[in-house]
Amino acid sequence: LFSLVWTALIMGLVGGPHCLAMCAAPCSVVTAARPAGGGQVIAMHGLRSRQWLRASLFHLGRVAGYALLGGVAAVAMESLAWLTSQTTALQRLWTLMHVAVMAWGLAMVVQARQPAWLEQAGRSVWTRVQPWVVAPGGSLAAGLAWALMPCGLLYSAVLVAALSGGVWQGALSMAAFAVGALLALSGALMQALLKNPLA
Repeated sequence: LFSLVWTALIMGLVGGPHCLAMCAAPCSVVTAARPAGGGQVIAMHGLRSRQWLRASLFHLGRVAGYALLGGVAAVAMESLAWLTSQTTALQRLWTLMHVAVMAWGLAMVVQARQPAWLEQAGRSVWTRVQPWVVAPGGSLAAGLAWALMPCGLLYSAVLVAALSGGVWQGALSMAAFAVGALLALSGALMQALLKNPLA
């Protein structure tokens, strides 16, 4: 367990530049509660001057969401391993799933970007979710939902958590990954706060 947790933590720390490149801008939008197209800061029921509170709630939700994802992945891996050992028909499905994930990864490597349809879907979801995010407690909910982001590094860590052998071990592994990534993201968000204070 220690080696898996340590591996997940190192993945989060070493993946800091990736997290900054991919997540710093959307994290800043969520924690600042700014409109997607820029403009005035939204007055969030008296929390306008407490951006640090929104950022803290967001990252707390993100760690909790990652831990939940890790626990689910560990249980799913155990259940699927048992099912595939019991049913030969599922072994082919399991193999096809691995091939599909490998093809998706290779396509992203060749194109050096996510598919355009996925980016458009993300923008569409954001326009619908934004009113919920700016509501009180919305940053915590956004942090919980952050575990569903399509991120190769994130789901590589989920694979590590899936091998942990239990729900609590998987949750601990993903929490360690989230804390490692948090160090890079929180540093970037603090710089943004110092440059653009809301008070």
